[in-house]
This record gives sequence, structure tokens and C-alpha cells, in this order.
Amino acid sequence: MRTFLLTAVAVLTMAASASNAGILSRAAKPAPTVSDAAVAEIQRAIDEQRLLDAGRYLDETQLAGVKDARLLMLGGDLNLARGRYNAALASYRAAEGDVGVRARALQGQGVALSLLGRSAEAMITLQRAVAEDPKAWRAWNALGREYDNRTQWAEAGAAYEQALSASGGAALVYNNRGYSRLLQNRRDEAVADLVAALQKRPDLVEARTNLRLALALRGDYDRAVAGGTPDDQAALLNNAGFAAGMRGDYAKAEDLLGRALTLKSEYYGRASENLKVVRALAAQKPAPNVDP
Repeated sequence: MRTFLLTAVAVLTMAASASNAGILSRAAKPAPTVSDAAVAEIQRAIDEQRLLDAGRYLDETQLAGVKDARLLMLGGDLNLARGRYNAALASYRAAEGDVGVRARALQGQGVALSLLGRSAEAMITLQRAVAEDPKAWRAWNALGREYDNRTQWAEAGAAYEQALSASGGAALVYNNRGYSRLLQNRRDEAVADLVAALQKRPDLVEARTNLRLALALRGDYDRAVAGGTPDDQAALLNNAGFAAGMRGDYAKAEDLLGRALTLKSEYYGRASENLKVVRALAAQKPAPNVDP
């Protein structure tokens, strides 16, 4: 288990005299501080998803009475990773007054606001963050998502370009831009981005899920459902079947969704509902609209 040490604090007593009596006076106790190495260790724990370790380290600093804006930032990052968005927002706001972390604090606030669905506030805060620090890539990435939600595709693309440049090509950004391109029906470009995301981070589940969806929307159903575990197969078939339905390939959609139901039995509710949707669409538009 990794541990870290707070900077040692020594309390000294000094002799002094007042009038004719000797009086002991105690020096003011310096405020406890935290080392750069300790901050880096907590950040590493958060990045590696060792959230229990990170929480324990932060608890130690709090018990020691350490006051440091960097710790407020780390508390925000930890709460963000745990899905506690309101708590994260409060930590970032508490840190904003420190000039050394202001840009990061604004970035954190913007991301938290976006995840809370407070879109208008998120946009303003994220734009402040990138004005304060043009290399705040997580803020650019979140701006891209906000622009996607508004179908402002040009602005989204520009934001993702900034995020990729500032981050050195982070997997999260490639994934989000890939999904953005998927929304725009730019399937080949979406596949390229999602493959790039997985090359950077093979364990990025969101990118793998999005890639399978992109392949299915492109009509590559076999690749979309290949390679999953037996437990995953029903979900993969369901997603591919729904994508086939969206393409207008109703016969294939019926086949894929039927296979999903077979694996999960008749009680696999999602595939069952999707099958109803596909059949309704097929009844309205019997001629499939399948593109290569």
C-alpha cells in the first residue's frame, strides 16, 4: 500500500523575560503542509481508479489539518470519478479563489455542471476555463459534448480538435469525437476515431461499445457482434439489431433481435421492445433503405 508523509512540523518553545519574571512563550505553530510527491500520489491513485486509496490519502490530509487548494481539486476529481457531481462542484468552487489552480477549478466546475445536465451554466464555465488556459483539454472535450447536444457540429469538431491537440491525443477525446461523427452519420470517420481510442486505451469500454454500434450502422453486423463473451452476446445482438433497424435493414434486424431473445429467453425486455419498434417501422416502410 502506498503511503505519503506530510511535511514535518516542529513546535518550539522559546525563553523570554517580561519585567523581572521569566515567562515561557511558545512559537506559533506552522500550518501543516502537503508535499508535491503526496499530491502526485493522490492524483495517480485517482487516475488509476484506486479510489479507495485516494480517499484514504485525502482523509489523512484532512485529519492533519492541511489547507491546500490542490487538495480541494483532488477532492473534486475524486468525487467526479465516484459520480458525486454536486460534491465535486462544491470542491472545485472552493478552490477557484487560488490563482494557481483557477483554470483547473473552472474546468472541473464546467465538467461537473455538464454531467449534472446544467448545460447553460456548463457552457459559460467551460468557455471561461479555456480562456484562462487554452490547454485545458478536458474543458475542450466537455465543450465538444455540449456542442454535440446542440447539434452544432462545426463547433463540436473544433472543440475536439483543440482537445486532441492539448491532450496529445487522449483516448477519451477520440471516443467522444467518434461518437459525434456517428451522430452525424459519418460512419467511416467514426470507426477510425473509435479504433484510435482503443489503440490508446484497449480497456475503454465506451469506445468498444461505440465501435460495435458504428460497425452495425455501417452494415458490418458480423464484426459488430464478434468477440464478446457468451454473457455479452445477447446485448451485442440487441444493439446490432437495433442499428440494423435504424438503417432500414428490417429483415436483418429481426434476425439479430430474434437471436438476442433466444439467448436471453423471452424475458429479455430490451430486445423484445426493440423488435416491436423494428416491426412497426417495417410495416410503415416495407422497402429497406440500406446503404453500403
